[in-house]
Amino acid sequence: MFDGSVRRKLEAGDTVFGSFFKFDSPAIAELFGLSGFDFLIIDAEHGCYTHAGIENIIRTCERVGMGSVVRTPDAGEANILHVLDSGAGGIQVPSLKSAAQVEEVIRYAKYWPIGERGSARACRAAGYGMSGPDYEERANKETLVSVHVENKEMVEDIEALCQVEHLDVLFIGPGDLSQSLGHPGNAGHPDVVAAIDRVIEVAAGRKHIGTVVSNAEQLESYVARGVKYIAWLSDLGLLRGALKSAAANFDAHRKS
Repeated sequence: MFDGSVRRKLEAGDTVFGSFFKFDSPAIAELFGLSGFDFLIIDAEHGCYTHAGIENIIRTCERVGMGSVVRTPDAGEANILHVLDSGAGGIQVPSLKSAAQVEEVIRYAKYWPIGERGSARACRAAGYGMSGPDYEERANKETLVSVHVENKEMVEDIEALCQVEHLDVLFIGPGDLSQSLGHPGNAGHPDVVAAIDRVIEVAAGRKHIGTVVSNAEQLESYVARGVKYIAWLSDLGLLRGALKSAAANFDAHRKS
């Protein structure tokens, strides 16, 4: 049941392409997989999900050969445990402000001897007890841990972040970073660009780097700089763009 494909691909040197997923819709999730996406970041921070809803999206991802990562609402132990027990291939944790807090996340996400994740082999991730005696070892090895670098404190602590063992991805959040640096909504401000440059410069070759992109130019630029964990907008953003594009065809036929 547990699918560690996203981390395996990153460790093999591949670039992985996903999207944030906000709609509690297995059908839309299935469509992402059939369209060629590698993974979804199920957004439990800004989306409206129950635990059962998240588990059904994870199940759907597996159905179409797509990895699943859950952006948790916060760094709470219960939230991390729930999504990993549901079979998510990884977690992406927002709102952290230090390497010490990231180390707590690792402790919640990994079983002994790395961490203290609660053990319950009857969970879905362990095949309801049928995944074999090496389940915890495999989960420790393949569960992806990603954290958001979305505020000035995390940028300032980037050296320490790169030294946190078992942390896989540093995910740059340009929107929140712009707000933290005093330029809300302006991800192109020189201060924001400088912060992003510092994260990439320090983390390159030490951690996998991720971010969100909205166009082919951004994609090419980040991939050329070694960013290998890419989120292309979100389901909501993609649907909004498609609907606006479709509605624009009506303009010439309206009377006013």
